[in-house]
Amino acid sequence: MKAIIVEDSRLARVELLTLLQAHPEVEVIGEAANAEEAKTLLGKTEVDLLFLDIQLPGANGFELLESLDEVPVVIFTTAYDAYALKSFEYNA
Repeated sequence: MKAIIVEDSRLARVELLTLLQAHPEVEVIGEAANAEEAKTLLGKTEVDLLFLDIQLPGANGFELLESLDEVPVVIFTTAYDAYALKSFEYNA
């Protein structure tokens, strides 16, 4: 399963990569620190799984999803429970 991590915090990206090492079925093929970088990555390759922060520089995670033609499976990586209900609107 090919995955991309979209998270503006470098430390959070590193921690998530470390956690995902225990899951060899998940291959992280790219990382992005903002929505623009993520959109570029998603336009270059097919992705099965998107680990996505909501608060990003530029556009937020919800805006990124709305701009995509095809949306992979999304796992939001946010510490803010206020976004939980809205994430259900995106099947995340």
